[in-house]
Amino acid sequence: MLGRLKALALLTFALIVTVLRRWIGRRRDGIAAFRANYDADGLPPVSDEERKVMPGFQRCIACGLCDRGEAERIAASGGAYRGIMPLVLAASRSMPDFRAAAYSFSFVPDSVLAEREAICPTQVPMRAIAAFVRAKADAVGGPLPLPPRISSLRPPSAESPTEIPPK
Repeated sequence: MLGRLKALALLTFALIVTVLRRWIGRRRDGIAAFRANYDADGLPPVSDEERKVMPGFQRCIACGLCDRGEAERIAASGGAYRGIMPLVLAASRSMPDFRAAAYSFSFVPDSVLAEREAICPTQVPMRAIAAFVRAKADAVGGPLPLPPRISSLRPPSAESPTEIPPK
């Protein structure tokens, strides 16, 4: 019984302190406070519209259908790109990895992502995920720099993407 009373007293004290700090303390804008806390971790804020579409990004069931025909593109990347499925899984579930995912998405043209969306059994919006990842990566400094061992490899440019048909 004494332990419960002590816990109740501590919780009451914490509530009073929190309420007083909010009334007396300086108010900070939510986005400013978020940026102050998370910019160093590479986490950009998410808008209300983005938050609404994000649950659809997590539909991937890791079936691997979208990776068919990606072997040449994977080999050409020198390990920087490991396929659409792992990229969609990582990009849709781990926000601090957006800078790395943005670089990997540069190896896959949107036209290929559109083809893969059509065969996806769970209708994962791959182009929407790629656009979201690129925007969030740009908000925190753009794609990560390449390691020296693959710095000579460059993803296809947006103007002339290399199309590799699925097998």
